[in-house]
Amino acid sequence: MKEKINVFDYAELITKTLRPGILLNSNGDKFNSMVIGWGHLGAVWGIDTFCVYVRQSRYTKAQIDKTKAFTISVPLYGRPDPEITEICGRQSGRDINKADYLTLVEPEKNGVPGVKEYPITIECEVIYSQDQDLNKLPQEIKDTYYKDETADDFHTLYVGKIVSAYIIKED
Repeated sequence: MKEKINVFDYAELITKTLRPGILLNSNGDKFNSMVIGWGHLGAVWGIDTFCVYVRQSRYTKAQIDKTKAFTISVPLYGRPDPEITEICGRQSGRDINKADYLTLVEPEKNGVPGVKEYPITIECEVIYSQDQDLNKLPQEIKDTYYKDETADDFHTLYVGKIVSAYIIKED
């Protein structure tokens, strides 16, 4: 069962939980989920959006590029599950089937499932993407986040139009 929500009623919880890690789900060749700590909920061009940043090297990037859709999953009480963080934050979907470790819930509109263990669900369709230009970043950010990375492992920004938002409830 799903309870429709106004996602902005949960903005504070989503924002606080983002830093310790929420899930970015994709469903190109197969379901995949990765932990993200960067992103933002808001409005762009008069459209309710969730924006995410994905490195070039991530399996998730190819998945989102293929489907132009993603789903965000957030724990209801703002505490990420350490086991889920370990699986989705440290292992690649290229190597394991993350659907074996999570309880997937059919999406309403975008084709990318939600995760029952992280019941706040935001389905998005990509309306804009842009590769990051490292030359435009301040040196301190480059030194902190890209110092040990190769020049071709920058992020792509995806602006996702929110097409559905709900909480997955126990049946």
